Amino acid sequence: MRSIASTYRSAPPLLCRQNPWMSLTLVYDGGCPFCRHFALRSELLGGIADLQIRDGRADHGLRRDLRQRGFDLNNGAVLLDGEQVWHGSEAIAVLCRQLTPTDPMLQLLHGLFRNRRRANLLYPGLLAARQLALGLRGLPLDPDSP
Repeated sequence: MRSIASTYRSAPPLLCRQNPWMSLTLVYDGGCPFCRHFALRSELLGGIADLQIRDGRADHGLRRDLRQRGFDLNNGAVLLDGEQVWHGSEAIAVLCRQLTPTDPMLQLLHGLFRNRRRANLLYPGLLAARQLALGLRGLPLDPDSP
């Protein structure tokens, strides 16, 4: 069995579903209103069959498991497909490439973030918006900090 970290580093640029009977899972920071809004819209209006959405801030066990594998929710969303893991800008790029949105906001994000290079350039802005939103809500950036 390959490690998730090595699978992530060698991830292909396009999503190749490892098991079509398993669902794709997006793990996001539920304390961030931008993250939550994107995740829920992706689930409801993104056109991705069987997309599962998990609030990593609320799911301590999942967050701990991801952190032990080297994927810190504080550094971005995580997309899971079996043993395949994408993190941060790569997760959003892979997810956006899978979207077939009818929703105007998702159409915009699909256009901006489906390109991996562009996602890498723009993703720090999303992390900054998350940081600001969490600060305004009085929540720690790292869900595991006291």
